[in-house]
Amino acid sequence: MLLCADIGNSHTTVGLLDDGAVRHHWRVSSDGRRTADEWRVLLTQLLADAPEATVHGFSVCSTVPAVLHEWRDMMATGYSHVPHVVVEAGVKTGVPVLTDNPREVGSDRVVNALAAAHLYDGAAIVVDFGTATTFDVVTARGEYVGGAISPGIDISLDALGARGAQLRKVELLRPRSVIAKNTVEALQSGVLYGFASQVDGMVARMTAELGLTPDQVTVVATGGVAPLVVHECRSVTDHQPWLTLLGLELVFSRNA
Repeated sequence: MLLCADIGNSHTTVGLLDDGAVRHHWRVSSDGRRTADEWRVLLTQLLADAPEATVHGFSVCSTVPAVLHEWRDMMATGYSHVPHVVVEAGVKTGVPVLTDNPREVGSDRVVNALAAAHLYDGAAIVVDFGTATTFDVVTARGEYVGGAISPGIDISLDALGARGAQLRKVELLRPRSVIAKNTVEALQSGVLYGFASQVDGMVARMTAELGLTPDQVTVVATGGVAPLVVHECRSVTDHQPWLTLLGLELVFSRNA
């Protein structure tokens, strides 16, 4: 099986993929203090949950250079016999990146664009709910033409708790109503429905800027926080939690 790793700012998602199917998956913290040896031990423990699996390759993307450095060392020393691909400049993705500076586009965003172009017909907008909420636009020709970045849900809750003297971080649950009757539900309403409205508003603006109608654009939600809010987003047409892992498998097949 192919081991795919999406190293994000807060969490690393690891999956074992077999011809487009995610057979096993884990989500661990992206602790920048972990050494290559510690990552190897952790990975060994995770793979013990899948004793039938034989890892024949690695495909990795990262937004955290320090963690990626340790992963490179781990793959070079602990898995030197296994081919690996790190998504970075020079790696073939098949996705034209039509931005002012293609090198500054996060590798995970390019991988998501590749997966969306592969899985869906026509234009697509990928909404990735992570540490940041990112919007990435893919044309019907499979081109990445840009996007937007906004603070993520957890960051927003942390900021409210830190800067609001009488506010605190709350569990993100659906409140009884949009018009809340207490502080906890007011925070839940503002975050849940506020982010859903942000997504719907951004998607509407991007769709209009593309000169398309809503029925011509697939809106794909992904990311660790997506399940908390995706059902409140009227514009989202599909929830694909493993979009990045599926894209990493496609990148590996084009480069290994």
